[in-house]
Amino acid sequence: MSVTLQLPTVLAKLADGRRSLEASGATLGDVVADVATRFPNLAPRLRDDAGQPYPFVTFYVNDDDARLQGGFQATVRDGDEIIVVPAIAGG
Repeated sequence: MSVTLQLPTVLAKLADGRRSLEASGATLGDVVADVATRFPNLAPRLRDDAGQPYPFVTFYVNDDDARLQGGFQATVRDGDEIIVVPAIAGG
């Protein structure tokens, strides 16, 4: 099953400059694991050392906050779009 993972510019540089990645998996966690395997420099920006999502990185599956759908256990389907939104601080 293929889904599209959209990255913000700040993370795209860790994925060879690509803002849109094709990935596979039955759950959001599977998709993140697939991307993390192919782009190891991106992995620590998407999940912690235990493979869990960071509280400051939000994943949307088809515009729905994945935290409300089970987090990394959220089911994804062929053709779904996942958007990654990291928290950005400044001052």
